[in-house]
Amino acid sequence: MVIAGASSLLGRELKSVLEESRFAASDLRLVDEESFAGSLTEAGGEPAVIQPVEPDSFAKAAAIFFTGSASFTNTNLELARASRAYVIDLSGALAGNTESKSWIPDVNGDNADAASRLFAIPSAHAEIVARLAAALRSFQAAISAVAFQPVSVAGTAGVEELESQTGQLLSFQPPGKVVFDTQVAFNMLDRFGAASRHKMSQSLQALRSDIRACLAPETPMPAVQLLHAPVFYGATVAACATLKTAVDVDRVKDMCVAAGLHITSDEAAPSNLSTAGESMLQLAPPLADTATPGAWWFWAAADNLRRPATNAVKLAEVLLT
Repeated sequence: MVIAGASSLLGRELKSVLEESRFAASDLRLVDEESFAGSLTEAGGEPAVIQPVEPDSFAKAAAIFFTGSASFTNTNLELARASRAYVIDLSGALAGNTESKSWIPDVNGDNADAASRLFAIPSAHAEIVARLAAALRSFQAAISAVAFQPVSVAGTAGVEELESQTGQLLSFQPPGKVVFDTQVAFNMLDRFGAASRHKMSQSLQALRSDIRACLAPETPMPAVQLLHAPVFYGATVAACATLKTAVDVDRVKDMCVAAGLHITSDEAAPSNLSTAGESMLQLAPPLADTATPGAWWFWAAADNLRRPATNAVKLAEVLLT
C-alpha cells in the first residue's frame, strides 16, 4: 500500500484507518512532496520516514492512495497509473474526471468495477449532498444546500492559522494572515483574501463536480454554495428541499436512512464535534417548513477526514478481495 501525501491530515487519518483494517499487516510506503521528505513518522508501530516520489515509488503496489494536494496528485498520476496498481484519489484532483470512477459505499455498491484502475473518493460534504439528493429523488425534490468548510481543508497550516488568529484576537493583537490572507477566526466567509492560494471558488467547483459524479444521470443536481466556517474540523451541511409530492416526516426519514444517512435524536443534533472520529454521516430529524408547503429543512454533519478515509479503505477491500 502506498500513501502519496502521507504528511497531510488526510494521509495521517488514512494511515490510521488502514492500520485498523485487514490491511494492517501490509507493507506501507509513505511518500510526499519534496518539502515533506525526510519527516519522521510511524507505520505499524515502527518508525518510518516519508520519502520523496521517485521512479520506483509505486512499484509492486496493490493500491495507491492520493491524499495530498490536487497539484501533487496531478504531477504524479501518470507514474502511479503506470504501476498498474489501483489508484484511489482522495485529494479532489479527479473530481469530475471522465476516466475515473466516483465511489461511495452502498450507492455505488460493493461491486466496484475492478477493470477500472482509477477511482475518486468524494469529500464528506459531497457525499452528504449526494445521498440527500438520492434519498429525495422520488419526491421530485428541488434541493439547495450550503456546505460549511473547516480550515483543515488547508492542512496543518490552516489549522495552525485559525489557532494563532484566535489567540491573537483575544489578546487584541492583529491576526496573522499567511495562509488565508484574511481573518478566518470568528468570521464567516464566501472567499479568502486575494493572495491566498486556497480559492473557495475552486473548492466550490470541485464540490459540485464531486456531487454530480456521485449522482445517477436522472437525479437532478442540487444548487450548492460553499462557505468558510471558523472551525478546525468537520463537514456540515444545511439543505432545503421542496418536494412536489406530499409526504409525512416518517416517510422522509425512511428514505434518508435507506440512502445511508444516520438519523440522530432530537436531543443529539449532529455537529462537527459529535462526528469527530466517527465514520458515519449524521442527519438531524428532517423539519417541515411550516411557512412554505412542501419545504423541508435538513442539517447533517460528518468527520471530513475519517469519512473519506474509511470509504477509501472499504473500496480497497472490495477491489483486493
